[in-house]
Amino acid sequence: MPDIFASLIDYAPMMAALAAAGIAAGFLSGLFGIGGGSVLVPVLYTAMGAAGVPEDIRMQVTLGTSFGVIGPTGYRSYRAHRARNAVDMAALKRLGPAVFLGVVVGVVIASAMSSEALRWVWVVAAIVMSLKLSLGRDDWRLGDELPSTRLLEVAAFAIGVLSALMSIGGGLFMVSLLMLFGFPVLAAVATSSGFGPIIAVTGIAGYIWAGWGAEGLPPGSLGYVNVPAALVMLPTSIALAPVGVRLAHGLSKRALELAFAAFLALVAVKFLWSLYG
Repeated sequence: MPDIFASLIDYAPMMAALAAAGIAAGFLSGLFGIGGGSVLVPVLYTAMGAAGVPEDIRMQVTLGTSFGVIGPTGYRSYRAHRARNAVDMAALKRLGPAVFLGVVVGVVIASAMSSEALRWVWVVAAIVMSLKLSLGRDDWRLGDELPSTRLLEVAAFAIGVLSALMSIGGGLFMVSLLMLFGFPVLAAVATSSGFGPIIAVTGIAGYIWAGWGAEGLPPGSLGYVNVPAALVMLPTSIALAPVGVRLAHGLSKRALELAFAAFLALVAVKFLWSLYG
């Protein structure tokens, strides 16, 4: 019994950090429609390192476990936005299948990539999107409505692939794609939140499959999804999603863009530090 208490004390700081990450993930999921993975992945990567997860599978375990949290969180965010009639259901139904197929392909690719390569995916994507949002150019548009061309489905497929490689709810890219075709930022955020559950459920299944039987997995793992870590983060993440939604509906368009840009820049810095620090 004393050994059990000692173990709990040893892991208490990590569990507290994960619970705090859940709070931030839920809030940002509602605010930006991003599913929360942008917060969870940096924190989880650090926590998995502290728990002794081998470097060669640490990023894969991080990504799989993040999907275990952003699924319910993203669904809560989507329901909150839909309750305000802010979700474009036609766009969601049209692009959802392409996103799903992209996630399947992305999981297969991620299972074969190194931890370092996966972190570089994060750095490049976060920098590009942060620069785009910070410039705030409304004239960066390809049209005033979604086109009928199948190239849009190709873009949605690519978003699914990248979402699987980064363990995000798709909002990092989907918000920008929708805004290129005339969506106001709030409508883009709300509609983007609907892709989060599609991506997360597919990602969970994929990372369980990809990591099944892998060596060095932390206790309580199903493939690359660590169930105990996900369960610690879920309650706080789900609880805070509606708070972010309420704030998103009270902020100006430019304030949302700048806040999202600043957040993505911080994420890029975090992973650059992990690569060279």
